[in-house]
Amino acid sequence: MTTINENKMAEETPRTKREFKAVMARCRDIYEKKTRDYGTSWRVLRLPSLTDQIFIKANRIRSIEESGENRVGENLDAEFIAMVNYAVMALIQQELGPDDGKDLPLERAMELYDKHLIRAAELMLDKNHDYGEAWRMMRVGSMVDLILMKLRRIKQIEDNEGHTLVSEGVEGGYMDIINYSIFCLIRRGAGAEEEKNG
Repeated sequence: MTTINENKMAEETPRTKREFKAVMARCRDIYEKKTRDYGTSWRVLRLPSLTDQIFIKANRIRSIEESGENRVGENLDAEFIAMVNYAVMALIQQELGPDDGKDLPLERAMELYDKHLIRAAELMLDKNHDYGEAWRMMRVGSMVDLILMKLRRIKQIEDNEGHTLVSEGVEGGYMDIINYSIFCLIRRGAGAEEEKNG
């Protein structure tokens, strides 16, 4: 017998895939344009610096949510996109190791970006299946809190020089940050907007 949750999954999963893909394309477009503008200058950043960049973005979102005031006036969607892209950069850094002083060619930078974003999307589909689209019922602020929690965990692992006893390590944390940030963008309406415009 099919449960309500299974029926909901059957309805929601194609929608989630479409919205997720649309937001991923938006993040990728920004990453590519910035790579064309700046090259891969971010390669000079160590993993803790990238973690702190993500923290700055998540903390700004939470601060604006709590105060209700956005003095800079920038759209918060840009912060969620930045968190996706910084987390992908962190995964690339983890794969490539320390900066060798040379920019990555655009084609290679995009290839690595796609590889890690696709891995995060595959993880999202697996978790989404198991959790039954629960993120759709979550508040954006709660997901921002989860991102901040993941960042605290990553910082602790970094402070422990990457050693964990039973935890998954920083890679899983970065992938969760990518997925929660994309979920936030979808919940804020970006997925449907991108799908409509795409």
